Amino acid sequence: MMKKEINISDWNRKDHYLFFSQFEEPFFGITIQIDCTKAYEQVKKNNQSFFLYYLYRALQAANTVEAFRYRTINGKVYVFEQVNASSTISRADHTFGFAYMDYEEDEGNFYEKANEIIKGVQQSEGLIPAVSGKNVIHFSAIPWMEFTSISHARSFTFSDSCPKVSFGKVTEKRGVRTMPVSVHVHHGLADGYHVGLFVEEFQRLMNDN
Repeated sequence: MMKKEINISDWNRKDHYLFFSQFEEPFFGITIQIDCTKAYEQVKKNNQSFFLYYLYRALQAANTVEAFRYRTINGKVYVFEQVNASSTISRADHTFGFAYMDYEEDEGNFYEKANEIIKGVQQSEGLIPAVSGKNVIHFSAIPWMEFTSISHARSFTFSDSCPKVSFGKVTEKRGVRTMPVSVHVHHGLADGYHVGLFVEEFQRLMNDN
């Protein structure tokens, strides 16, 4: 996948990157509520997978925010041309597996390929990491809970700079359906402003039928 090295010495985030990269835990997280009323109605009307519908739009939104495409590799910072999805997939026996799904500009192509990949994971056993590189967003779905915050298992000896996005249970109040969404990013690469850009675009795409 195409990527370009960032010249850290000339980068306006130089001080932020050098400061937060010294942290054992450089990630920060924010949980927000996404209005998914229109999206949910659209999915039910067309008999689609709500999971793939919002996953595609989250991936689409992430690709519009440059900070969500920054990654650290061997002490250097790169910006990728495109980021893809590495997502957890639930199985019938209540375990889960990992699935790697390329972002596709054509939504129909994304669904077609993703459905095949998901079937393969659901029919597999064990916990085999998805074959992917640095240019992924780590996605997970927790549709059983309307959470207000979330933390992630982390190995501090493993260099990680991939954003992590988690989706919760859809609930309805007075005709409005909402879904909690948690976003964790490396603070050396992104700030609250960039998370705000992602959330704003994700919400726009969920409203755009």
